[in-house]
Amino acid sequence: MNIKDIMSNNPVLVKPTTSVKDAAAYMAREGIGFLLAGADDELIGTLTDRDIVLRAVATGKDLENTTVADILTDDMLYCSEEQGVEEVARNMGEKQIRRLPVVNAQKRLVGVVSLGDLAKHLRPETAGKVLRDISMKYSAH
Repeated sequence: MNIKDIMSNNPVLVKPTTSVKDAAAYMAREGIGFLLAGADDELIGTLTDRDIVLRAVATGKDLENTTVADILTDDMLYCSEEQGVEEVARNMGEKQIRRLPVVNAQKRLVGVVSLGDLAKHLRPETAGKVLRDISMKYSAH
């Protein structure tokens, strides 16, 4: 099974010029903690609720005048829609991340895959290892 078979389609991109306040409000309204930043189907970075807390709120930035581009993570990891579920799960565990943008062969954004998406399709031993690896990152902070 490949990532394209389980990923969430129609990823939402926020513009890099969006204020952090508006991005946080969107996250709250949609009940999500992760946004992709870019234009059209070109990804320039990711923004998590944790990024907002650590890079904006904790440092006292003005949330109305600070933009997504100011605090996003641009050291992006992503996977291909053609990669296997087990391989991507192992990579996510090793890198200790919960969500990955998915790109096609032309490196254009086509979706997002989350740990929850993967967990439904993994062998129990793989799922357990990935969860332990990712949990180590969040328990260390």
